[in-house]
Amino acid sequence: MPVDQSLVGRSFPPTASLTVSEEHVRAFAEATGGTYAAGDPAPATYPIVLAFDAMNAFLEAEAIDLFRIVHGEQRFAYERPVRPGDVLTASLTVSSLRQIGGADIIGTTSEVTDADGALVCTTNATLVHRGAER
Repeated sequence: MPVDQSLVGRSFPPTASLTVSEEHVRAFAEATGGTYAAGDPAPATYPIVLAFDAMNAFLEAEAIDLFRIVHGEQRFAYERPVRPGDVLTASLTVSSLRQIGGADIIGTTSEVTDADGALVCTTNATLVHRGAER
């Protein structure tokens, strides 16, 4: 069953807050094949931690199975670097949706904000959803 077009423009509640720690940034960097030196900003892809939480909450709220999703694209646009000590949340909005060849192409935008509500980073993702077998 295709994803409902009425989702376009819909925003979902923010994720739980995440306090960025040097230990977490280091673990993330190492898990992605990088290194981290104390005091440096987090790697550019670090906000995916929050964006993935926001995406999972969206999929759960809409009863879309994660195993039917292929991640098509991810982009990050920064207002400022992420640093240890930041307290961040992400809010996801469905920005586009189209159906092609039995698949839903879902565009999402997640805004990552700090404890003061200031925008830190915007992430855009393209998700390809394969519907149930017919």
